Amino acid sequence: MRIINTVAAMQSFCRELRMREVGLGFVPTMGALHEGHLSLVRRAKAECDVVAASIFVNPLQFAPGEDLARYPRTFEEDCKLLEAEGVKVLFAPEAAEMYPDGAVTTVTVAGIGGRLDGASRPGHFAGVATIVAKLFNVVRPDRAYFGQKDAAQLAVIRQMVRDLNFDVELVGCPIVRDADGLALSSRNRYLSATERQQALVLHASLSRMKQMIAEGERDSATLIRGGMEVFQTVTGVRVDYLSVVDARTLLPVASVHSGTLVAIAAHVGNTRLIDNFLMA
Repeated sequence: MRIINTVAAMQSFCRELRMREVGLGFVPTMGALHEGHLSLVRRAKAECDVVAASIFVNPLQFAPGEDLARYPRTFEEDCKLLEAEGVKVLFAPEAAEMYPDGAVTTVTVAGIGGRLDGASRPGHFAGVATIVAKLFNVVRPDRAYFGQKDAAQLAVIRQMVRDLNFDVELVGCPIVRDADGLALSSRNRYLSATERQQALVLHASLSRMKQMIAEGERDSATLIRGGMEVFQTVTGVRVDYLSVVDARTLLPVASVHSGTLVAIAAHVGNTRLIDNFLMA
């Protein structure tokens, strides 16, 4: 696996692939890789001739007081995992490479960028959209792979791709969970043993709502009440949002139907976790 640290070198490498008409799949990450990330790589490998990945802890998507400084960084281990999965090239720039002195341009996806996580983390999705746009311009992949766990992020990126005419196919991939149902996340590393058990309430709440839907309930407000009741069974967890929205626009819907996203964010101790499910 080749590791590239500069924009110019990565652009040159990817330009050569395009000249050879090689199908390029791209998996952007912030590192601290887990099985969820690797599932994206495997999907990309199955569908593309060559797979590129990136590791970049993007400072623009962290607000003051968030966990930028302590975000887990496991670069050597990550490289071994990516190489074992057959990734051809890893783009791993420093912050100064992606945001050189004097850089002032950002990408704001109005409306949708201020919903769900965008509402509780102002500016977060502008940071996400900016770095993804820059990475797409550097790599110019045929397909880019994102996890469904970050469903709001995926919706924002889809809007950006439509609005700015990026020539890339976005592929959303299923959430990967531990055996007990907890969605895999790099931030799970922050959890103590007690908090790890408390965190299971996110999946339990969503499971309760899924059961209610299976039994015929469609009213969003009723479903949210049912999901919130589950949180009353644990301590140490603070709900940020529990929302029933359209998966494309992230706007609330009065009743669930195909294309409805049920999404949750909660603080377990000092760690913010997210989870969701999508109505088929």
